[in-house]
Amino acid sequence: MATLSVKPGQRFQLPDWHTNSYLLSTNAQLQRDASHQIRQEARVLRNETNNQTIWDEHDNRSRLAERIDTVNRWKEMLDKCLTDLDAEIDALTQMKESAEQNLQAKNLPLDVAIECLTLRESRRDIDVVKDPVEDELHKEVEVTEATKKALQQRISQAVEQLCLLQEVRQQLHSDHRGKMETLEIDRGCLSLNLKSPNISLKVDPTRVPDGSTTLQQWGNFSQFNKDRAEAELKAARELRETIALTIAETNNELEAQRVATEFAFRKRLREMEKVYSELKWQEKNTLEEIAELQEDIRHLEEDLHRKFLSLKLSHTRLEARTYRPNVELCRDQAQYGLTDEVHQLQATIAALKQKLAQAQDALDALYKHLARLQADIACKANSMLLDTKCMDTRRKLTVPAEKFVPEVDTFTRTTNRTLSPLKSCQLELA
Repeated sequence: MATLSVKPGQRFQLPDWHTNSYLLSTNAQLQRDASHQIRQEARVLRNETNNQTIWDEHDNRSRLAERIDTVNRWKEMLDKCLTDLDAEIDALTQMKESAEQNLQAKNLPLDVAIECLTLRESRRDIDVVKDPVEDELHKEVEVTEATKKALQQRISQAVEQLCLLQEVRQQLHSDHRGKMETLEIDRGCLSLNLKSPNISLKVDPTRVPDGSTTLQQWGNFSQFNKDRAEAELKAARELRETIALTIAETNNELEAQRVATEFAFRKRLREMEKVYSELKWQEKNTLEEIAELQEDIRHLEEDLHRKFLSLKLSHTRLEARTYRPNVELCRDQAQYGLTDEVHQLQATIAALKQKLAQAQDALDALYKHLARLQADIACKANSMLLDTKCMDTRRKLTVPAEKFVPEVDTFTRTTNRTLSPLKSCQLELA
């Protein structure tokens, strides 16, 4: 016999069923309305965000382009500054080398002046005089040392300025290199787009890196470098002009002093030649006077000898007449005449002896003065030879070193001249 089975669980009433259906329909409509609202808002948001993204990307692309232009302008200015710096460094280096060459060239005038002063120390006796030549030579040494000091000072300033230019160049080069790297990075950023294969999300890309600067600081840094470079360039150009002026002034001063010194040498040589000629004339006249005096002394001696013979004759006659016998020994006219003759001869001999002694003294005085004349002539000749050697040495200042041939031998102090074939052969054999 069949039985009725009942499913266990809650059983709902028909109103509940109708309510449930109504609620499902109502909720479905509400959800669709909410979804529609969300879809509309999403579309608006997409449009707004798309437009915002497009404009942001456009604005930032424009900003990148403007930034690239700004950095590129600064790079070009730095390029020009670097070019000017390189050119100025080369120009200042050449000017410094020119000053060093001029400084080295000043050693020759100094050596020549000192050599001339040393040579003139070989003057003797009265010729060791402080004359205008010596004054000019000492002045030449002072002028040369002053010019060397001035040139050395300019060279030191040039070295310092070159160091400053190199420092500024290094700073500009560093700034220039940074801007080159910045341009490369910004141009790379400008070339990126949504389809670029190398774009990706990064960790905290909006962070501010350490060492970041403001735009004002960035501009001030480059402006400072540019202003400093221009200031150092201006200082370097002024220094180059100053060095060129110093070189010209020192050369003019040395040339003027050289002319003054050589004028003093020529004037002194003419003066010594005049004195030398006068002394040689006095020597000639003294020698002639000595010869004449010697001739007169010889005549005096001959006369004195004859007077002695005459005196002997008178003495002999008087002595012989003393042997007359007896009354014949009378003082007759002959006796008086012989006695007067003896007295006269004795007076004559005394006068002749006195005059001969005076003549001998005069001859001795003439010989002594002749010795002084000849010694002074030798001094003058030595002094003229020394000054001639100095003038020959000073030819180094105007004649190129490769063409300079001394006109006066350095050791023998004689004029260089061509030797005869015999002398040349003897030197070769020696």
